[in-house]
Amino acid sequence: MEVRNLTPRMVVDELDRYVIGQHKAKRAVAIALRNRWRRQMVDERMREEISPKNIIMVGPTGVGKTEIARRLAKLSGAPFLKVEVSKFTEVGYVGRDVDSVIRDLVEVGASLVRAELSKKVRPQAKAQAEERVLDLLLPGGGGGASYTDRPGDPPKSTTRERLRELLRTGKLDDREVEVEVEESGSGLQVFPGMPMGEQMGQQLQDLFGRIARRKHKRKATVKEALRLLADEEAAKLVDREAVAREAVRRTEQLGVVFLDEIDKICSRENVRGGDVSREGVQRDLLPLVEGTTVATKYGPVRSDHVLFVAAGAFHMAKVSDLIPELQGRFPIRVELDSLTAEDFVRILREPDNSLLKQYASLLATEGVALEFDDEAIIALADAAWRANASLENIGARRLHTVMERVLEELSFEASELGEREVRITAVYVHERVDALLQDQDLSRHIL
Repeated sequence: MEVRNLTPRMVVDELDRYVIGQHKAKRAVAIALRNRWRRQMVDERMREEISPKNIIMVGPTGVGKTEIARRLAKLSGAPFLKVEVSKFTEVGYVGRDVDSVIRDLVEVGASLVRAELSKKVRPQAKAQAEERVLDLLLPGGGGGASYTDRPGDPPKSTTRERLRELLRTGKLDDREVEVEVEESGSGLQVFPGMPMGEQMGQQLQDLFGRIARRKHKRKATVKEALRLLADEEAAKLVDREAVAREAVRRTEQLGVVFLDEIDKICSRENVRGGDVSREGVQRDLLPLVEGTTVATKYGPVRSDHVLFVAAGAFHMAKVSDLIPELQGRFPIRVELDSLTAEDFVRILREPDNSLLKQYASLLATEGVALEFDDEAIIALADAAWRANASLENIGARRLHTVMERVLEELSFEASELGEREVRITAVYVHERVDALLQDQDLSRHIL
């Protein structure tokens, strides 16, 4: 799979469906994604010289930094990995090195490739699974044999085809059979801090996992047996070497690493203690961002053309507090805006996955048709904005806590209401959040 031919405007339009505002950040990532397509189109010699333009997004929590990066990866179909870099500075966190970022990324790539190849062989896998289930339903000589057990019995081939027809129409779905499936497991568990080190531990775990793989019998319905056996047959049909090759290629050419909380590893002035650890993590990350080769179980992976998108609030530090070498590897810097009450209204109304639509879908499963007045939406947005202003500013995440508070009673009673329409009004919202907003100590714990 090559980079999808998406123009920057198409990317921004797609991001607009899920993230409100932040136009500068959307333009920056859209151009970065388009440059990946452009790089694939240039002469091979020049292609190696073109490095990705890594991005640092600066902005408070909950304004869309992670969502932009995540949606970007979905758009491109690229291996995407989110890493909180602050974990590399934790005291006592031994055995976890920054190279694990690339190993985890190629594992994501392998999962994507495996899923795509499994989809291609699915028809063949289902056909083979069907034959195995028919063997279970007709033991002692399916396989198309045309002999009979007793005089007068129909040929087994005829019986098999009748069973096949019943199987395909779902009439045998609830019948129970004993199916033999492959169980994969490892007797070895590797934890961070084990003296063997992370890479060697992972290799040993994979080795023992293959050794421990064994067949076992279990009872299942025909419908479940078909699914289990189809999964097993698909796994056999997928070429592991092809998965490894494509996973490495896709990781090297299309991989996206999102480095969250990059500001937590800044070396700030007049700070002691953890400062050395922070700068050490920066220097460990530098080869990855500059371009290095990391050994993985799928083969060596070069990080030269992996796109790194870093993000941080930078409340207590500045981008210039990063070591100069690392700063230079992030030439594109964009600032994300704090969210206003009007933005909260748009976040509730416009995105395809808005909270209002999510809650309406959840309660619809109980037969409750949930609707919100325009004034209620404004009241919800205003409550979230006021909570952010008086407490910690956690951006759009505050909407989750406000919505839970407003809909808690309805969510509890929905299964007992039967089919009915429920309209949420501004009065309903104010009754449930205003008292909390006025009590600072209580709102700190609730909102």
